[in-house]
Amino acid sequence: MLGIEWLKPGVIVGSLLFALMGVAIFWICFVVVDKLTPYHLWTEIVEKKNVALAIVVGSMAIAIGLIVSAAVHG
Repeated sequence: MLGIEWLKPGVIVGSLLFALMGVAIFWICFVVVDKLTPYHLWTEIVEKKNVALAIVVGSMAIAIGLIVSAAVHG
């Protein structure tokens, strides 16, 4: 049976801290990837409508998210 241990303030604060840390790491990784590419990703995807690049960047974002979540989760 599920108790109410998950309602303790320490658990909630810890969960929020890990979530914020995961989002920050994801954002930093994405900015690094954006800087490593030879063109500006936003301009290429939004203004020039490069669908192939959008698919690659989306896949990369999913992969970075999976890696960060596995690292944070342990």
